Amino acid sequence: MSEELTDEADPTPLKARKKPRWKSILCSVEDHLVATTLATLLVITLLSILLRAFFHTGISGSNSFIRHLTLIVCMLGGAIAARENRLLSLSTLSDLMKGRVKSFSLIFCNSFAATINVFLCAASIQFLLSEKLGGKSLAYGIPIWIIQLILPLGFGLITLRLILHASKSFKGRISAFLLSGLLIGIVTWSPVMPEKMVIPSLILLFVAAILGSPVFTTVGGAALIFLWGEQIPAASISLKHYSLVTNQSLPTIPLFTLAGLFLAEGGASKRLINVFQALFSKIHGGPAVVTVLLCAFFTSFTGASGVTILALGGLLLPVLLVAGYSEKNGIGLLTGAGSLGLLFPPCLPLILYAIVAGSIAVSQDISHSAIENVTIGQMFLGGVGPGILLVILTVWWGIRRGPKSDVVMQSFEWDKVFHTIWEAKWELLLPVVALVVFFSGYVTPVESAAVTAFYAFFIETFVYRDLKLIKDVPRVITECGIIVGGVLLILGVAMGLTYYLIFAEIPSRAVEWVTSNIESRWVFLLTLNCFLLIVGCLMDIYSAIVIVVPLIIPMGMAYGIHPVHLGVIFLANLELGYLTPPIGMNLFLSSYRFHKPLPEIYRSVAPLLFVLLIGVILITYVPALTITLPNMFK
Repeated sequence: MSEELTDEADPTPLKARKKPRWKSILCSVEDHLVATTLATLLVITLLSILLRAFFHTGISGSNSFIRHLTLIVCMLGGAIAARENRLLSLSTLSDLMKGRVKSFSLIFCNSFAATINVFLCAASIQFLLSEKLGGKSLAYGIPIWIIQLILPLGFGLITLRLILHASKSFKGRISAFLLSGLLIGIVTWSPVMPEKMVIPSLILLFVAAILGSPVFTTVGGAALIFLWGEQIPAASISLKHYSLVTNQSLPTIPLFTLAGLFLAEGGASKRLINVFQALFSKIHGGPAVVTVLLCAFFTSFTGASGVTILALGGLLLPVLLVAGYSEKNGIGLLTGAGSLGLLFPPCLPLILYAIVAGSIAVSQDISHSAIENVTIGQMFLGGVGPGILLVILTVWWGIRRGPKSDVVMQSFEWDKVFHTIWEAKWELLLPVVALVVFFSGYVTPVESAAVTAFYAFFIETFVYRDLKLIKDVPRVITECGIIVGGVLLILGVAMGLTYYLIFAEIPSRAVEWVTSNIESRWVFLLTLNCFLLIVGCLMDIYSAIVIVVPLIIPMGMAYGIHPVHLGVIFLANLELGYLTPPIGMNLFLSSYRFHKPLPEIYRSVAPLLFVLLIGVILITYVPALTITLPNMFK
């Protein structure tokens, strides 16, 4: 798969083509706006800490400002992701198509996605009008609806860009526009009752998803179709979207992501490789240890295993090859190790699970001490033991697959060890800073994320000077906005689908069916593992958390499973789902990064996948691995 995208009508790489001046100016304004918003979020959070520490006061309305700045980052970042054609898709089928078939499929899936966005935009306008009538203020007399305008504006921009990306030709874009208009007309003025249109609409949605429409339009489209069939106002999707994105804990996601990107874009990867090589290169299997620990470190901060594979694959594969690993085993180890950090704090899925679990207790009117105490801190502690287990198993597999030799273990070059540790000392302290601040009890989770992001910014910009303040920092912050925007779009519309599931009493019915057909807790856990592996293959981890967690938590409670243990089981299975053929997400990313066909990636990952499956089974059936630390620090 080529790294440079080209158009069949014009072989010039897309990145090399110059945009018209007016378009470049608009893009620059948009980029600077999302970067400024995210930077403002960081500054306000840090100022709140300083004012409370030195003056025992704070910024009036700061919490509300921070939450609504996150909303702006969500919609602006999502719009930029649409502009750059970087909205996450579940399918890469369109990459295998050529000629007219590919052109028709792009026009169809983008038209369908644009149609969904039109209805999401209309729903957000309805929500906005109702909020305007409510007369609520953000702070200092600022009407809250002014900030909420970003919802319809964002969806409107995404709609326009989906149409533009449907084709490179004017004729193709007009075709996409007309097809979208036709679909809107059918939905709006069709004499057929909505409940009879649900199945055909879902079939079209499935086809669009297979052809490559963005994940958030697939999830949002499903929510719209189900609510439409029940004749429930679509504005409820925007309400749930707004409620999730302005959750008081959600700003931790962009801030921790920002910290990870500062590391990834600076020189941290090279310095950390030097440290781990100095520590482990003299022992048998040392390169495997280096690879696994470095991948886990980066994924825990970026929150995305794909980012780790793309960023570190080119650096670490040569290290493994020089050490005598076969290319097949090297690629297998890197692909598998890319997702290991998902269970280590402060990884984003742990944060999101805690937020969603807390919202479930409210939305489903569940009063249970265990679920009410599922905090971000508890999830951080719960993931440590299982995460270490998976790291140990991966290292063991890497050592077994390494070159066989009778070379006696060499002594350390202590001067080199101390030198590399001293060079990377500030980056090695980052996890310590993040966790000490988080568990100090003095700051909120959002404030600890802000301190972590500022620390990463400071050391990469002013200590190591890998990032230039004017040239690089705005670019990194903008990139964070794009990544976070794409993720939060999925989460927001997924809450609309969750709302429908709760309205239709799907969780309670599922609990009733499962408990009446499965008596054994152990059989339930085995069934749950199989189900979650399939979910991990078919869905991205963020939408899976929002949609699937409300279904499985009531089931887990029915079998007496601790919600933190259930959360770690859930995340461990989805981590494994990334590697499960034929459509695990990391398999596609690995194929892209290492320029290998998918069947070859499947063969390289399969042995490690079996080893990690054993680890997931141990995590499932040995709850002490998960709940020991949370119980110790209640």
